[in-house]
Amino acid sequence: MNVSLFRLTMLVALESGEWEMNRARIFLADDHTLLVDAVRRLLEPEFEIVGTASNGRELLAAVPKLLPDIVIVDLGLPLLNGMDAGRELKKLLPRTKIVVVTMSEDSAIAGVALRSFASGYLLKKSAGVELTYALRRILLGKTYVTPAMARKLTADFIRDPGIPVPKLLTPRQRQVLQLLAEGRTMKETANVLNLTTRTVAFHKYRIMEDFGMRSNSELYKLAIRERLVAIA
Repeated sequence: MNVSLFRLTMLVALESGEWEMNRARIFLADDHTLLVDAVRRLLEPEFEIVGTASNGRELLAAVPKLLPDIVIVDLGLPLLNGMDAGRELKKLLPRTKIVVVTMSEDSAIAGVALRSFASGYLLKKSAGVELTYALRRILLGKTYVTPAMARKLTADFIRDPGIPVPKLLTPRQRQVLQLLAEGRTMKETANVLNLTTRTVAFHKYRIMEDFGMRSNSELYKLAIRERLVAIA
């Protein structure tokens, strides 16, 4: 096809509405319906919203089927928190970009997310135009961190570049702890994770032994410290 014929073909396609530029595909994961609806309205003029999830397990089930370009995820998701879901999603789909939009202004959490899986980190109090700007940058292969968090990350690194690594929970321990801290029984937790109740009990008491705990309230405090659940 020569150049003149190509241009004529494109012109006809544009005038007939048969051709348009592909819009980036976005998936939203947040358990607050009002926020999801607001973000959808904000982004739909420029991006295609291909799906939503209200918990981390829905997120992991849906995204590999839809293959979005970007997943926007809240860290405080129920059933499986956004931090662990984000890590797992990055293993499944390494080319998919993940953007955290959260209430957490903890620079340590931001640092872990950015090192582990996130291409962007914004706060829920950020302006809508900042989110669209961040998505454009990330689609170009860049990263974006909301300025307030970027300053905190820089200050923390300058103050102590060799922060010691605390005792870590295993991925399975994190899953069990989150569900128990959300108020589920060991039987309910076992059903969600496809485990036996005995296995859940093993993980629970192993956590208590490793961290020197004696009560469920101490387990709940650990879940808050690990950002697996929000303070009620």
